[in-house]
Amino acid sequence: MKDRRRENGIDYVLVGDYYIPDWNLPEEERRIGKYGCMHREYLKENNPMLYNDLILSCQLWTYLADANEQAQSRLQVIIKQMQEAESVTEKMKEDNQWEWIQRMNSIHNRVEEIVLDELIYR
Repeated sequence: MKDRRRENGIDYVLVGDYYIPDWNLPEEERRIGKYGCMHREYLKENNPMLYNDLILSCQLWTYLADANEQAQSRLQVIIKQMQEAESVTEKMKEDNQWEWIQRMNSIHNRVEEIVLDELIYR
């Protein structure tokens, strides 16, 4: 028997009496973050075919890192827009810190719900 063989575009290595797929996964240095983890769980539960396809094509980590980056940038953009719309400024931060914190937390929570609905749970 040969030590290596190729079938259906996959390389196999002989280990004992069995051929095992020789997966050479690329090293991905990007972090998937909070939103990437949330999207991964969503895919596992609600779209297992896409999840398995991404795993088998070695693209899951990149896909999740991209989803996290999109969510983070969308979060920042909407927070800035809502700060302007609700007049939450640095001046308010200097004058009344507690009110500024309360309003910023409110904005952040609302924006996070928007981002989760638009990007993560779709």
